[in-house]
Amino acid sequence: MDMEFANPKILWLLVVIPLLVAYYVWRSLQGGASIVISSTESLRKAPRTVRYYLRHLPAVLRLGVLSLVIVALARPQTIEQNVKTNVEGIDIVLAMDISGSMLARDFKPDRLTAAKEVAAQFVASREGDRIGLVVFAGEAFTQSPLTTDQSSLQTLLARMRSGIIEDGTAIGNGLATAVNRLRESEAKSKVVILLTDGVNNRGHIAPKTIAEIAKDMGIKVYTIGVGRNGTAPYPVFDERGRVVDVVEAKVEIDEALLKDIAEITGGDYFRATDKRTLEAIYAQINEMEKSKVEVYETIHINEEFLRFLLIALALLVTEFFVKYIILKRIP
Repeated sequence: MDMEFANPKILWLLVVIPLLVAYYVWRSLQGGASIVISSTESLRKAPRTVRYYLRHLPAVLRLGVLSLVIVALARPQTIEQNVKTNVEGIDIVLAMDISGSMLARDFKPDRLTAAKEVAAQFVASREGDRIGLVVFAGEAFTQSPLTTDQSSLQTLLARMRSGIIEDGTAIGNGLATAVNRLRESEAKSKVVILLTDGVNNRGHIAPKTIAEIAKDMGIKVYTIGVGRNGTAPYPVFDERGRVVDVVEAKVEIDEALLKDIAEITGGDYFRATDKRTLEAIYAQINEMEKSKVEVYETIHINEEFLRFLLIALALLVTEFFVKYIILKRIP
């Protein structure tokens, strides 16, 4: 809580106070009426009464009253400012393909690593949203439920790797698992971002059927096809998981299916041919799906001049008491 003045220029009048103090001191040194006596020895030895020590108090009190009145005229105010922020977050599930083909090296260093890095940037930019992570290959499972804990989500993204589940591309299973994570969501906006580099060749769930279910649940699905046009270098591994060769193979992405899924649910389909375009796609989705932020600001202004006037009045009464009661001169 800060104090401000509505008429701060009036405070310049306070420069008069030191001048009045100097004038009072000068007058005191000049002395008043005088009488001639033969010796001052008896006066020096006379005891000093309370009146002697209080002789300057009325002047001090009067200067205090004047100072307080000047401050009151400047209208001191205390300002209370309360800001309340209401964030209406979005529930987002990232469904990411971790099949063996995601290790293709048409992205640097490979598709999966590039996808993880770009997804991590996306997560960092979605403060206030709940984000979940689903991974799929030949089957699908939930890597992270919906959470606002970005730290743990970033850790899980970094640990995500290919080869931990049966190979293949079960787009329907991946989408179904992502949609299921949003089944009990009460958010006004629910989104799935599905990223894959292949053709649906595993799983027992039809992707379009799940897309229709997602539509009925108010879930929007953005689909991303990853891989450059033509061919791409794919690593060949031995039984110990070591790369023994790199071969060029045709890039096959079921773009027609991914477009249908996006169209059914009211989302969009994107094609990423390198890491830069993938970053642009996530940035575009980030702009399209903005969280609603409402800021309520209330300001209370309390006038404080009355407090200073009351103190000034108390000093004035005190001055009257001291001057006319305690220091009263008897003719």
